[in-house]
Amino acid sequence: MNLIVPQSSSASVRNSREFAGKVVVVTGASAGVGRATARRFAQAGASVAIVARDDQALEETRAELVRSGAEVTVATADVADAKAVLDAAGQIEEELGPIDIWVNCAMATVFSPVAEMTPEEFHRVTEVTYLGFVYGTMAALRSMRRRNRGTIVQVGSALAYRGIPLQAAYCGAKHAIRGFTESLRTELMNEGSRIRVTMVQLPAVNTPQFDWARTHVAQSPRPVAPVYQPEAVAAAILEAAKGTEPEYWLGRSTIVTILGNMIFPGLVDRYLARKGVKAQQTGSYVPDSRRDNLFEAVHGLHRTRGSFGRKAQSSVSVWGGNQARLLTAGAVLGLAVLAGGALMLGARAGTRRRWR
Repeated sequence: MNLIVPQSSSASVRNSREFAGKVVVVTGASAGVGRATARRFAQAGASVAIVARDDQALEETRAELVRSGAEVTVATADVADAKAVLDAAGQIEEELGPIDIWVNCAMATVFSPVAEMTPEEFHRVTEVTYLGFVYGTMAALRSMRRRNRGTIVQVGSALAYRGIPLQAAYCGAKHAIRGFTESLRTELMNEGSRIRVTMVQLPAVNTPQFDWARTHVAQSPRPVAPVYQPEAVAAAILEAAKGTEPEYWLGRSTIVTILGNMIFPGLVDRYLARKGVKAQQTGSYVPDSRRDNLFEAVHGLHRTRGSFGRKAQSSVSVWGGNQARLLTAGAVLGLAVLAGGALMLGARAGTRRRWR
């Protein structure tokens, strides 16, 4: 599947009502992609449960979704707390009914060289960005297994395949989510379960994370171009939720990152070593007043879009299923051809040397 998913108007989404009667849970729903996704499901007729740790931001999000005519419930929980997530799932079922779709979207990061991070910072990013997905998935399974149906959507990243400088903790967590999801999928297949789990690999998105993530670099962080608006990504997540594929790649930059790393990992290493650090900084120094959300919520910055919307794209291509597999197969075949050519050249050179 190769779709171009636009940022549709609220009216056109509301009129579709394609998720009417469905109960959808979105973690990290108070800002960024999570908030845009919750809004999109609400506009499409779903009953939506929003999960995050900031009561004030959740209430603002709830009011926004209610204006779409949706039934909304709020569950305050830090996704790094397993009991809080499981309790939230129980509350949601009591208030809205059995859970049909669970979207794991909460995340935290630190922009920093590894040498300048603390163990506590690594631990916190891993707890939120990886274990938060594990706990959310466990909560979803507890609900879905009773009815043997449901869909779990893991919001991933191209960085689940390729680590970049300054984001080692985040990249490690996204890699871990991919491994965890693949293991779970095979277990469900082995059981003959009708529960579906899929992963959506994102490009750079214009969200508030760049305004409030902790940083140990001199200049303010920024997303690496090309950048997409959260609403376009949210539309793609809805497509993934109703689709049948195990994984979706969003945006051509994601495809280039994943396949480039498969074919030329050493070249990508060298490119990122030269360009990757500067590409993630704005050129403006981090202000002394900057607050970060690593351990505590930052009030007042909870919104859908961040500060980099000027050049952000409002539509995104979605690659899944056979096309993604063909792209991967083509990349592997290309690597094999290159390797074979190199071996043949080496063999010929050796033959020439022997005959001299």
